[in-house]
Amino acid sequence: MSASTRLKIGISACFMHADPSRALFTGKTLQYLEQSIAHWVMSTGALAVMIPSPTGATQRGDVTLDHYAQWLDGLVLHGGADVSPLSYGEQPLQERWSGDKIRDEYEMDLVAAFERHGKPVFGVCRGLQLLNVAYGGTLYQDIQTQRPGALVHRDAVTYDGNFHTIDIHPGSALARLYPGASRVKVNSIHHQGIKDLAAGFGVEATSNEDGVIEAIRRSDPDKSYVAAVQWHPEFHQPGSATIDDAALLADFLAAATAVKQQKQGNPTQAA
Repeated sequence: MSASTRLKIGISACFMHADPSRALFTGKTLQYLEQSIAHWVMSTGALAVMIPSPTGATQRGDVTLDHYAQWLDGLVLHGGADVSPLSYGEQPLQERWSGDKIRDEYEMDLVAAFERHGKPVFGVCRGLQLLNVAYGGTLYQDIQTQRPGALVHRDAVTYDGNFHTIDIHPGSALARLYPGASRVKVNSIHHQGIKDLAAGFGVEATSNEDGVIEAIRRSDPDKSYVAAVQWHPEFHQPGSATIDDAALLADFLAAATAVKQQKQGNPTQAA
């Protein structure tokens, strides 16, 4: 398959903000992506492209996020720092839960750009939380604090070796992707979670032990594809006891392919 025929999937950047005490790139802002998410996207032949924020103290040129949204076929929002409570109208309950407001604003602008161009968006972990906030929802700043009795959804020692089971909601698109699989095992690496679900979205899976929302999808079929999961599909190992996440990726890439073909058939729309 040639490069011109492959899907081009954008992945949002993680930020490491300027730190004068850092030995390398002292005082410089770093933008990066975690290797596993890029390899997951590329596992079916799609090209993974990190989308750098075009704004900042060293900004040059006229490149915008709209340019990326027009050029790319879809967007993946991946994990990382907490979403700032300021982004959904709250003050941090503790300083350590202040999150990254700068990254929030960048990713919300990115989502808005892909929305304008009708391109599909898929969120992973923080990406689910960011999408919920971008469309008007709120979060638990810390599940253990605000949901007493909840599971431990993040274990700093075991990290991606921390697992629990989720219930896939009958009749959902997720249930159609996994016929006959009503309860499945996933990794769990988050301490925030959805509190108030954004309008226009439906819940597709919840943690069966405490009800924490684990998967969401935009409900309106006439609007562009937006879906997200709370776990990290890119960390699951093929053949393990966890859910096989190939169907999730295939579903997202199918949506990207459909939009690409539609725009190729309508040059005016693609311009």
